[in-house]
Amino acid sequence: MTTFKDLGVHPEICAPLERKGITTPFAIQEMTLSVALQGTDLIGQARTGSGKTLAFGIPVVQRSVSPKDRDYIDLPQGKPQALIVAPTRELAMQVSAEISLISEDRGLRVLTVYGGAGYEPQIEALEKGVDIVVGTPGRLIDLANRKVLDLSHVHALVLDEADEMLDLGFLPDVEKLVTLTPETRQTLLFSATMPGAIVALARSYMRHPMNIRAESSADTQTVPATAQFVYQAHDLDKPEMIGRLLQCEDHDKVVVFARTKRQAQRVADDLAERGFPASPLHGDMQQAARERVMQKFRDGKVEVLVATDVAARGIDVTGVSHVVNYTTPDDEKTYVHRIGRTGRAGASGVAVTLVDWADLHKWKMINKALDLPFDDPQETYSSSEHFLHDMGIPKGTKGRIKKAVSDRPEKPKDKDAGADGEKRERAPRNRNRQRTRSRGGQVIEKSGAPEGAEAAAKPAEGEASSEGSAPRRRRRRRSSGAGDSAPKADA
Repeated sequence: MTTFKDLGVHPEICAPLERKGITTPFAIQEMTLSVALQGTDLIGQARTGSGKTLAFGIPVVQRSVSPKDRDYIDLPQGKPQALIVAPTRELAMQVSAEISLISEDRGLRVLTVYGGAGYEPQIEALEKGVDIVVGTPGRLIDLANRKVLDLSHVHALVLDEADEMLDLGFLPDVEKLVTLTPETRQTLLFSATMPGAIVALARSYMRHPMNIRAESSADTQTVPATAQFVYQAHDLDKPEMIGRLLQCEDHDKVVVFARTKRQAQRVADDLAERGFPASPLHGDMQQAARERVMQKFRDGKVEVLVATDVAARGIDVTGVSHVVNYTTPDDEKTYVHRIGRTGRAGASGVAVTLVDWADLHKWKMINKALDLPFDDPQETYSSSEHFLHDMGIPKGTKGRIKKAVSDRPEKPKDKDAGADGEKRERAPRNRNRQRTRSRGGQVIEKSGAPEGAEAAAKPAEGEASSEGSAPRRRRRRRSSGAGDSAPKADA
């Protein structure tokens, strides 16, 4: 069995990998390292979750000059030696974490830059000096325009997930970044697919690149280790289905994909109210909040991550056992990207897609493009036998693990009861209270008269008040005789 040492990887890089239990390379790594370590330009193509980060990370780290060797090589102090460009913040942080791991023993300084974070810490780190910069195109351009990011001494340029950068509209920024680096650099381009614009980019800026394809070159290939299930489900029953799914056998972390930011927030709130540790991840969240959610998800403090497609690009978290498409993806490429969050690095996973009646036509197009056997998804509910059997959900399981708690206090049953349900004693009515106004609204002048004296000052019943108000009429009482409405005469 081939090891990293057999491929010529430096012992200072193998050591931290071995401490993490990583000794055997994956297919894309084994095919790439022998070429990239020689400084050759390379185009690596492999589907998501196949281990592309180490495939370009190891050559970048090994070919960078460590601090102890700088005295023997003419290299400006503190200037970046390598630049790695990623399409999203989450992917940039993920790549940076792996680069930092393999560069521990070599003492290389790694900096991650991306939008949504403050400029000051990133500028301060660049001024102190870094060796490898990992970042998103927009923030890299901003720092270069501010003259704090000098790319004139970069020996290696990596474009990771190039097709995603094309989809997000970053291609002009990428081309500008390429022109800021020396022509003698080594360029490594990694992508799951190869659209025409990416091929044109490679032809323009790479020198006789070697093309390496691991497994399949098509963008319509799903991860074979992922079991796929497609159900036709009602929107109102989906939270209950997911609640029951979260209690299935052998489940670990779960990623639920929503179509919109509002839907992601609503689904996450609903699952949390059902008692499951769930958090949303979408573009309306501050970057610091997104980082906290991702860290909790990695640490297992958050079991369910409800994310939109843009926010979830580049999520590479170990232990994701299930991916749920809460809504039908827009196209087959999005479907492959979503379910690629599980079944990574040789692990197995489960992908569940819930198709609404209105999205049947869209799903049939995806099914045809990917040549899947789910042309007519079975109508499924949270109580359906086949759903419970497929997911390994024990019979009798409900989609809630705690009783719903209402924010509103219950109304007291007794009108005299308090919020705690205890009956309160009503204060006695003070019938001798002193009035300040008469019944007609007139102010009563206070005098030394005893309480109740003001009652004598009121006009007699049937008399007009001194201010000209209408006289009070005596109310007639019904006599004991039926139909007799007039008062009885005195005998």
